Amino acid sequence: MRLTFASYNIHKGVGLDRKRDPERILTVLHEIDADIIALQEADRRIGERASVLPRAEIDDTRWRVVEVARRPRSIGWHGNALLVRRNIEIVDGEPLDLPTLEPRGAACGEVVVEGHRLRIIGTHLDLSGLRRRDQIRSLLDFVQDCAGDLPTVIMGDFNQWGRQSGAMREFPPGWRIITPGRSYPSRQPVATLDRIVASPHWHCVSHEVHHTGLSAVASDHLPVVATLELM
Repeated sequence: MRLTFASYNIHKGVGLDRKRDPERILTVLHEIDADIIALQEADRRIGERASVLPRAEIDDTRWRVVEVARRPRSIGWHGNALLVRRNIEIVDGEPLDLPTLEPRGAACGEVVVEGHRLRIIGTHLDLSGLRRRDQIRSLLDFVQDCAGDLPTVIMGDFNQWGRQSGAMREFPPGWRIITPGRSYPSRQPVATLDRIVASPHWHCVSHEVHHTGLSAVASDHLPVVATLELM
């Protein structure tokens, strides 16, 4: 079984032209056409934490939201949201809190694809390396404490420059840290901040940074994409 995963920090829908354009973000997602998508900065930071992607517009796409929000107008938790293709069964969705001085979290979903139960987590880690380490440990402890040894994929903006250094060393042997390439800033990327990390159940078939004319202006990050095969 192969699935395409994508992670995209959408910068609250605001592009490099300083215009908030949710339709442009959705068009980039259609360009990628992934099965499972993790979004960062998907909700506004103030007020009701409303989604920057209107639910009515998401309803017109090939994806639906994994429900983790604690606020009625949000689609995520601390800006992290998960979208899955409509033919994928959603079993559960859960917001996760991460240890930090400022609000940080993760969105966790359990889904069933072709009879296989999977766990997906989308997150946006801290700027501080020490806190990133604590946050990755917290996510791994959560995975370890969950019932069942489910194939797991953790995606997001890790705010980590080194490909295999720093906080990324917290992942145990066997986990696949997929760093498709430079994804920030989007117009002339120099930093490898965005990653897809897979548990030992997975084999990485391919990966890329989705760099098109539209994605270069739609957000300050470029999406990263990986096709994984369940072993």
